[in-house]
Amino acid sequence: MTECEKCQTRKHIWTVSSLLNRVIQALMNRGLAHDTKKLEDFESDTFEIYTAKLKGSTYGSPEYNQFLKEMKPALDHHYANNRHHPEFYEKGIQGMSLVDLIVMVCDWKAATLRHADGDIMKSIELNQERFGYSDELNRYLLIQ
Repeated sequence: MTECEKCQTRKHIWTVSSLLNRVIQALMNRGLAHDTKKLEDFESDTFEIYTAKLKGSTYGSPEYNQFLKEMKPALDHHYANNRHHPEFYEKGIQGMSLVDLIVMVCDWKAATLRHADGDIMKSIELNQERFGYSDELNRYLLIQ
């Protein structure tokens, strides 16, 4: 490899590294600001009441879905202000960026840890039906 080719390779390595750092920074910013609206007056009262109820329910069950209906005003506000939720977008998951999807699946995983019977694999399967995403995206979302 000539010196000029090595320079081009080094430049390419630096560019990829720089772009990855932008993604990392975007994820870090999202992590720091995640769900802070839940701590504000409009959402906090509802989430204070329902967090324990949701914890004792099974995701996707009739009981769980009833709690969501009861929480609707706070949830609508939450979804409208948090782009890691498919409901934020007119096109749902189809409107989300890769960073949105990463934050979303991390949020789903964290939510499963709040439930006695939480299971991220089951949640991803249930959410495929709920949000209508493809089998291909389903495979990308599967995390351990």
